[in-house]
Amino acid sequence: MTVKVAIAQINSTVGDLAGNRAKILDYARRAAAQGADVVLTPELSLVGYPPEDLLLRQAFYAKTAHTFDALMADLAALPELRDLHVVVGHPILRDGKRFNASSVIVNGKLLGTYCKHELPNDTVFDEKRYFSSADQPLVFDVKGVRFGLNICEDTWFPHAPARARAAGAQVLLVPNGSPYHMNKLYLRFNTMRDNVTAQGMSVVYANLVGGQDELIFDGNSFVMDQDGDICAHLKHCEEDLQVVEFDAGTPRRIALGDELPIEAQVYQALVLGVRDYIGKNGFPSVLIGLSGGVDSALTLAVAVDALGADRVRAVMMPSPYTAEISWVDSRDMVKRVGVRYDEIPISDCFQAFRTTLAADFAGLPEDATEENIQARIRGTILMALSNKHGAIVLTTGNKSEMAVGYCTLYGDMAGGFAVIKDIAKTLVYRLCAYRNQISPVIPERILTRAPSAELRPDQTDQDSLPPYEVLDAIMQRYMEENQGIAEILAAGYRPEDVERVTRLIKINEYKRRQSPVGIRVTHRGFGRDWRYPITSKFRE
Repeated sequence: MTVKVAIAQINSTVGDLAGNRAKILDYARRAAAQGADVVLTPELSLVGYPPEDLLLRQAFYAKTAHTFDALMADLAALPELRDLHVVVGHPILRDGKRFNASSVIVNGKLLGTYCKHELPNDTVFDEKRYFSSADQPLVFDVKGVRFGLNICEDTWFPHAPARARAAGAQVLLVPNGSPYHMNKLYLRFNTMRDNVTAQGMSVVYANLVGGQDELIFDGNSFVMDQDGDICAHLKHCEEDLQVVEFDAGTPRRIALGDELPIEAQVYQALVLGVRDYIGKNGFPSVLIGLSGGVDSALTLAVAVDALGADRVRAVMMPSPYTAEISWVDSRDMVKRVGVRYDEIPISDCFQAFRTTLAADFAGLPEDATEENIQARIRGTILMALSNKHGAIVLTTGNKSEMAVGYCTLYGDMAGGFAVIKDIAKTLVYRLCAYRNQISPVIPERILTRAPSAELRPDQTDQDSLPPYEVLDAIMQRYMEENQGIAEILAAGYRPEDVERVTRLIKINEYKRRQSPVGIRVTHRGFGRDWRYPITSKFRE
């Protein structure tokens, strides 16, 4: 007999229990209309993921339990949902312990609850802080097909899938809150092949979609048969609903779409991250300090694609060192994207600071102090506009700059959300080129001129930094891959470049701790999965 399983790839919002309940019910109704027998929602779908320290609050569990009961009543009240098995993720309290659970609801009644066994506690995860582990399988029958449940990390090891298989599971349903990083999808595929399909089960992998602070959940849910072949694949960074038919325990193949290039994946993740951070937190609009450079151009393009031109305002704040082409290119781009644009020169403010500090600075040469004053004037102007109009400032610093401290505290780091915080400079250019393939919103000269902070005459970034191709490669090896200095030198990089970049990474931790939260797209970003001490004498 054929069984139809629906993957409800939904965008839950942390703490919005009523909204999440309504969304689960809506997807259940849509799935039922397509003849589904089972609906699988993502990990902690009822409360959003990750709830972090909300999970330490008794009131959170009480409200969750109340909402779960209300959802069961919702499902019971609709005759079109009769016999539909709905798998819902939610935290539970049991015998004084907290568990990450998924429950099966049918006809308004609880069929069973599965509690997560493997609790991730590395990179961005802290589940051992919140949850206890369990080891009991849950297997249930629908039209003669035996379905087992695991939750996310359970399938990254063979133990929990083996227990489900031993209990008779033919198909493993896996709710996930698996955050995005580049090439993560293939890691998921290979892991499912190693730990699930190798044990003779097919997999229904339902992943969350949406932005949650710095994390992006990319969806990309899928169905894999017992041979490890992909039979269905849902959308990247979009909500989606897909019904897949199973003959016994074997899924029928659905036509698969084309694979997205990595630039498209990352760009769409940035758009989703901005849209959800702004939307879920209730900001009416955003402000961007436009410089005529590539970083602010990419940030502007992402913001417009995420929010629409009417919710984006760009402000150009020229100094005495701003090149004419920066003005021209900024004006060109804002016309292309159609946002409000203002120019607020900072020369008078800069001169006022010089006058105020003249006595204290007498006899001392100009240096980075004067450069930073300009950046801080711009930061103050943007934050004043933010306070007055309620718009949040999107900062424009990239990962390469954050790594080596090529940024100014309370200057270009001032703002509420760092869109390209985890985007290396070389990737910035690739993303701009990708966006221009869709429509040419970024003027070509912005992509070809030498990058410059324009805080002193004839300045370029490479005056004080290695070429970005070198800087980014060293940063990736040292910061993302945890390679030691000796390993990086053995790869052929110049000792002076390796020493400079690694030293700057270490001594600028104090700046990064004060930077805005930003979108994570690599497997290790400067944020919740980078926890280095500020005060440290270790230099390897």
